[in-house]
Amino acid sequence: MSDIIEVQEWVATVPATEFETNGSNAVLVNGKQIAIYYFADTQEWYATDNECPHQKQQALSRGIIGSEGDEPKVACPFHKKSFSLKTGQCLSGEDYKVNTYPVKVEDGVVYLGI
Repeated sequence: MSDIIEVQEWVATVPATEFETNGSNAVLVNGKQIAIYYFADTQEWYATDNECPHQKQQALSRGIIGSEGDEPKVACPFHKKSFSLKTGQCLSGEDYKVNTYPVKVEDGVVYLGI
């Protein structure tokens, strides 16, 4: 089960057209790198910290997105640690976790809840 996030404000990031089909981008919000992911088939958006907690690299936005069963996930491009895009939990069996953030799209702009 995911942690309940109380959105304090919605921050405009980039136009939705900046995302490739089933792609991701990194944005800088309040000095922190956040990875935003777009699943075109389901029209779903997700966001996590861009930093992979395994080796502390700003790389998750360049990871491989997909799913494990019904769970959307991203795999770090360096060491293939997979993380749930819903909960942030590591799906590779290790005790790692990334923060997740709510995402919405309004008038063609991607907003991040912080």
